[in-house]
Amino acid sequence: MEFAIKTNHLTKKFKELTAVSDLNLQIKQGEIFGLVGPDGAGKTTTMRMLSTAMEQTSGEAFVLGLSISKEEEKLRDKIGYMPQKFSLYGDLSVDENMEFFADIYNISKEFRKKRKIELLEFTGLSEFTKRKGRELSGGMQKKLALACSLIHTPLILFLDEPTTGVDPISRREFWRILYELKNVTIVVSTPYMDEAERCNRVGFIREGKLLLSDPPSEIKRKLNTGTLEEAFIKIAESSWGK
Repeated sequence: MEFAIKTNHLTKKFKELTAVSDLNLQIKQGEIFGLVGPDGAGKTTTMRMLSTAMEQTSGEAFVLGLSISKEEEKLRDKIGYMPQKFSLYGDLSVDENMEFFADIYNISKEFRKKRKIELLEFTGLSEFTKRKGRELSGGMQKKLALACSLIHTPLILFLDEPTTGVDPISRREFWRILYELKNVTIVVSTPYMDEAERCNRVGFIREGKLLLSDPPSEIKRKLNTGTLEEAFIKIAESSWGK
């Protein structure tokens, strides 16, 4: 299977508002794909549909070859989803949060013990297992959320603006962790152009429509710009995709 994700005219409407319009997108196995666009562009809605958290209005999408509308139960154990806001329990410790998510996915005691050790070392949280979620720094909360989303060893990881509100050093460390993930397809939305540059391919969304989807270097070449930020400004100010 070449594509981990493939959408066919995927559309989501909220009454008179079309949040995602006729989306045709293909994401390859194992790549890091970035969704970039202004607030209200449809990035979160796209992720929520692809992760089966929200039903589409029309069109279809296949994730790991499974239909998001007909085989969502089979799909959910293969997906990790990290929303924008800290979605963990502030009154629970790092270890207790990980245990909670392990219970949700019915992970065996034997496997979870090994998996927790791996993820704690991987994210640098081994020394903070007893610290409550609300007592962690913003960067550490993001790492904990990532560890919890990986506890069941998903094949696809959806990250909705995962580094918003954290300092530059924590952002860089978070991306180092992402690069070290093996055999995981990552779909990440981000408002930061330097993070978009780190992706294998980037899709620019505006007003629910996908205007362009290419590697960052190819986008800059096509639009004859030195940076990705300049390219997206040029797209936004032009009639591209209309």
